[in-house]
Amino acid sequence: MRRLTEDRTKLVFEKLAKYIGDNVKILVDRPDGIYCFREKKGRVYYVSEKILALAATVAPDNLVSFGTCIATYLKFLFYQLTNFDKFLQHKIWLKPAAEQQFLYGHNITKGGLGKITENTPHHQGVVIYSMNDVPLGFGVTSKSSNEIPNADPISIVCYHQSDIGEYIRSEDNLL
Repeated sequence: MRRLTEDRTKLVFEKLAKYIGDNVKILVDRPDGIYCFREKKGRVYYVSEKILALAATVAPDNLVSFGTCIATYLKFLFYQLTNFDKFLQHKIWLKPAAEQQFLYGHNITKGGLGKITENTPHHQGVVIYSMNDVPLGFGVTSKSSNEIPNADPISIVCYHQSDIGEYIRSEDNLL
């Protein structure tokens, strides 16, 4: 477990800010304790200092994980996405027919879009949900929420970045 380098810290905060905006400050300055970001084996963890102190008592070779893994070399993992739900600013909900396509790595078309947060700008990082509010992954909008109603049904409204299917596809490499 080591502290993030200055460059790596900057990249992590830029990536987080893309999805949760100014709420990044809330992640670090929490009323329930001090939280920090640490790196181990190419993964970035979000962890309280209490848990960090306990994890330091375990031999590095025996420590599999600690805290919440939020990134792998700045490619975000999604199996812990629900921990950040309250901080997210822009969201997209998919129709049930489009969920599987997204989970196989395809971009989202207007036809697969269920709903989108109002005033979502162009090229904004968004979190993708099913209509049942299950987080599916991350993407970047190709059109603003104001442009989408006038778009063709087959036009891309959100570019796929990553999804929970990636976690399943790379499950063997996680440990």
